[in-house]
Amino acid sequence: MAGHSKWANIQHRKGRQDEKRSASFSKLAKEITVSAKMGGGDAAFNPRLRVAIDKAKGVNMPKDKIDNAIKKGTGELEGVDYVEIRYEGYGISGAAVIVDCLTDNRTRTVADVRHAFNKYGGNLGTDGCVAFQFTHCGQLLFAPGTDETALMDAAIEAGAEDVLNNDDGSVEVITAPGDYFSVKDALEAAGFVAEYGGVTMKAENETPLTGDEAQRMQKLIDALDALDDVQDVYTNVVMDEN
Repeated sequence: MAGHSKWANIQHRKGRQDEKRSASFSKLAKEITVSAKMGGGDAAFNPRLRVAIDKAKGVNMPKDKIDNAIKKGTGELEGVDYVEIRYEGYGISGAAVIVDCLTDNRTRTVADVRHAFNKYGGNLGTDGCVAFQFTHCGQLLFAPGTDETALMDAAIEAGAEDVLNNDDGSVEVITAPGDYFSVKDALEAAGFVAEYGGVTMKAENETPLTGDEAQRMQKLIDALDALDDVQDVYTNVVMDEN
């Protein structure tokens, strides 16, 4: 972790994503609908739906829009049938990129994703070309200054898989995807409220980019994020904006 700030990078990324989501709720509605269709409309028994609703509430998505998206998933309202597609590729300096999509038109989506990669200096790869570099997990990030020892004790007690102390003083708690909410709830009950959390694809090893390379990589990520069919973009890059 030397040479860059985990805390700054995740906060920067989350801020940019939330800014985009607050401008358009369509992506969040899609995720809520698909989650409800796959696991039912009760968030208490559908962890994926609870994650989607938490994201929606985090950017002040109106309750009626959330409820309507759930009803489309459960069949109470008519809706579009979306499919999940994952694309993998390479960004600046060979950085690993995963793009998760929900779409009703595969042809349109792959063309849009390929165009974004090509336009901004990346390359769309084949299935599995970079996914092995990531782990599907729950992640909770706590700000620098958090009592690391007490948090570690509470996290282990709650069933977390790992606790990582970053060079910038922030602390990450890693969970199995299905244990994310039970660990999150237990830590909150113990007085530890994460600044950021979610179920994610976490890079096993990170690639630092600076200067022009970092700026070009950010343009690629922004272009992918801006596509209507793209739900999430994961990368192993950390960027120094100084």
